[in-house]
Amino acid sequence: MSDATVELVETGPEHAELIRNLYQFYAYESSDWEQEDVEVDGRFYIHDEHLARYWQEPQWSANLILVDGFIAGFLLIERSELPGIDALELADLFVLKKYRRLGIGRALATQVLTSGEGNWLVRFYGQDETAAAFWRTVLDQLPRPVHAIEVDDDPQLQNFLVTRARH
Repeated sequence: MSDATVELVETGPEHAELIRNLYQFYAYESSDWEQEDVEVDGRFYIHDEHLARYWQEPQWSANLILVDGFIAGFLLIERSELPGIDALELADLFVLKKYRRLGIGRALATQVLTSGEGNWLVRFYGQDETAAAFWRTVLDQLPRPVHAIEVDDDPQLQNFLVTRARH
């Protein structure tokens, strides 16, 4: 990574519009393989009730990625609601193109997935070749055990459970 100062800053509900705006770039980038169309207002659909949960639910958070004080992306964390999975989920990680290939996303993902004593769930669509390559690299290099798991909710998702190291 460069000599840039990278910060992960948890946001509050007053930042909902900012996260919503950044999410438009995220939705645009996945629109080719997700086959999503824009709404009549020219924006991609965002489920506002779900977005609001990042500031309402315990262990959910919407975080800004700052590089030298400039907004470089976001990281969304959720408590998994899948049956039988006790983990936090690294739900969405988005880095603006200007800041990619600098190791920022990899460093943040590694930091988050190795933090705390709990388990982490990572899910991504195999059709998203860029995300799949990114996550395979991150998960292959983690100093914690990583297990591929089967989850029945969406067969297109690849699912991995990152567990705490046992001593």
